[in-house]
Amino acid sequence: MSNLVTPVSSSSSSSSSTATDSTTKGQEHHRHKTAEHHHHNHQSLLPGLPHHIAQLCLFRVHPSILYSVCHSWRRLIYSPSFPPFLSIYTLLISTQNQANSIQFFSFDPISNKWCSFPPPPPDPPLRFLFRHRSFISRKLPIQSVSVSGNLVLLAATADEFLPALSRPLIFNPLCQKWTYGPPLITPRRWCAAGAYGDVVYVASGIGSHYNTEVARSVEKWELKTNSSHLNHPKNDWRWERMGGLKHGNFSRDAIDAIGWRGKLCMVNVKGDVAKEGAVYDVQTDAWEEMPVGMLLGWRGPAAAMEDDTIYMVDESKGALKKYDPGRDMWVAVLESEVLKGAQQMAAGGGRVCVVRDDGVGIVVVDVVAPLHRFWIVDTPPGFTSCYYKYLAKSLFDIVYKLVYLIKICYLT
Repeated sequence: MSNLVTPVSSSSSSSSSTATDSTTKGQEHHRHKTAEHHHHNHQSLLPGLPHHIAQLCLFRVHPSILYSVCHSWRRLIYSPSFPPFLSIYTLLISTQNQANSIQFFSFDPISNKWCSFPPPPPDPPLRFLFRHRSFISRKLPIQSVSVSGNLVLLAATADEFLPALSRPLIFNPLCQKWTYGPPLITPRRWCAAGAYGDVVYVASGIGSHYNTEVARSVEKWELKTNSSHLNHPKNDWRWERMGGLKHGNFSRDAIDAIGWRGKLCMVNVKGDVAKEGAVYDVQTDAWEEMPVGMLLGWRGPAAAMEDDTIYMVDESKGALKKYDPGRDMWVAVLESEVLKGAQQMAAGGGRVCVVRDDGVGIVVVDVVAPLHRFWIVDTPPGFTSCYYKYLAKSLFDIVYKLVYLIKICYLT
């Protein structure tokens, strides 16, 4: 059998040689880029130091400094090994429609960005009633607490003004997952909600209808932070009945029970009006009278800083104050127009965060700095803040499709 051979012209040979050379150069370029990318992803955090030693050194630097230096340090901040930092977690409602649609967002103070986090599980469906035509000037409350770095939703109003939650809903920011807690003995709304240590408390409130026994009742639940309880709740994960209130006057509004020095402090109504106060001792399971000075000066939302100092905003004067137990009085810290009409408050890490009356901005006050400076974090466009908490968070699964906000400097 004959083999037909076609002669190759010099031009064809030259073209083939050029193509081969081009392919070789392209492969070399690709290998070079791949090597560069590999080196970029595995470059030393601090040249000359082992990786684990470099990490220990960088852990001592404020993350806002690391974030602005280089990409490898920025990736370290959002890795599971980096120490958690405080972030704002909030429930936002759209200003574009009248539906009771609530979304969950967190604000990363290092990158100065908002990001939405996964919604609660769809089964059973959650129907939080935030607005109702019968309450034109009032927003129906959604109550939550932060416990051991978790966001815990405890009470809200559903259709036909029934309790929306029969058991708490827990969000863990480290694993970005929601789980359900044990069933409440009595689901309720418009109650007092608070936490001390790893223990969650609910008191008073209204169930499906007003009942004196429910309005005086108190329940507690110890949140187990280990994964075996969060993923597979055990039989000892339950609510317990505690010593009841003297009367049912704490079921008129959604109340924050402030954890402070082994006690829970609360007043029965919000705003700059006359109030009743009560103090619960978590060790003795006993109720006490609130100190006179604390009660008389309590004129707005309050929060405790590391369970040691209670801060409060006098919403009519726009004055941030802290409670001095030795003198039984509220001491002025800062006064500003932006604090007038304060609605919600959280504290942690030397900063107090206050939701303003319009809900479109969160005022952050540095109470550690000598001049007590403050700045405003705007909520994402089209949303207003209804409720929020201040939690420790490690942003490992950060979403980058975010809204950029004003630059915030945390350095003194």
